[in-house]
Amino acid sequence: MNAGIISSRYANALLRYVDETGAGEKVCEQVKVIEHALHTLPSLRRLIEDPAAVTDEEKISLFRAALGGEPVAEELEKFLALLDKNGRLSMSIFIFNTFIRRYYRSRRLLRAYLITAVPAPAEIEDRLRKVIREKTGFEILLDTRVEPSLIGGFVLKVDDYMLDASVSHQIETIRRQFMEKNRRIV
Repeated sequence: MNAGIISSRYANALLRYVDETGAGEKVCEQVKVIEHALHTLPSLRRLIEDPAAVTDEEKISLFRAALGGEPVAEELEKFLALLDKNGRLSMSIFIFNTFIRRYYRSRRLLRAYLITAVPAPAEIEDRLRKVIREKTGFEILLDTRVEPSLIGGFVLKVDDYMLDASVSHQIETIRRQFMEKNRRIV
């Protein structure tokens, strides 16, 4: 079965469950912490995705550890047990990512990321929020990050869309074009 279909079904099930229990906000915050750990710690992600690396009980313990000692919400605990029972813990990063997006959409929120070479002024962030809100009709949760390797410009990610207006991207594009033209000459 397709990973997208699986993650979609499990994410929808978790969303319905937390909507019924009223624990959506708490579960979403905990899932965001776990998802962030999986994205920023490649070794953790490898352990979770590799079926033979550690036992499923150890994988669930790693999720608990990612929360830094905070008690796991009962709904999330039951959901992790369901993933374990059905052999889907290795797909948890996809399931969690889909759940977060669907949870926010159900609350008319969008996550957006603004990555700049230098700190962006607050006016620019406010303008971006306003423009995206007008285009989508959703409130925007904007996370900003400074990444000097961009040299200049910005990268804006909204849901599944990305606008890369960074100097480093432009340089890379010119480099590829130059190499392609030189291959034709030779």
